[in-house]
Amino acid sequence: MAVRIVRLGTPRQPREGVRFGTVRRPPRGVPKSRFRVENWYDVWLPNLAPSAPLVAAALNATDRASWTRFTRRYTAEMARPENARVLDALAALSHEANFSVGCYCEDERHCHRSVLRAILKRHGAKVID
Repeated sequence: MAVRIVRLGTPRQPREGVRFGTVRRPPRGVPKSRFRVENWYDVWLPNLAPSAPLVAAALNATDRASWTRFTRRYTAEMARPENARVLDALAALSHEANFSVGCYCEDERHCHRSVLRAILKRHGAKVID
């Protein structure tokens, strides 16, 4: 049992389980009835996405210093009690069930899900690398 970090919209892995979309907005032009069928997500969890200003900062993070600032600010957002409780719940669930979390970005290295992976691990989640 574990959590997998994925790119939303990609084919599901065997036994991946429920897919959580940790994105600020639903996929554009896709009817809600198609989210699961087209492998976007089963459950929308926008509170684990960066805030709108941070999404803009991430898109403009062209150097290491700006990415480090983004990482620090996103980590602070996830430390808020309402987010930390969700992260604790997902960490506990990762020891009992398979599921995945993800977003749309093509390159995880320049995406909040790389930071989310580390945050989940710090919360005790069992994460598939």
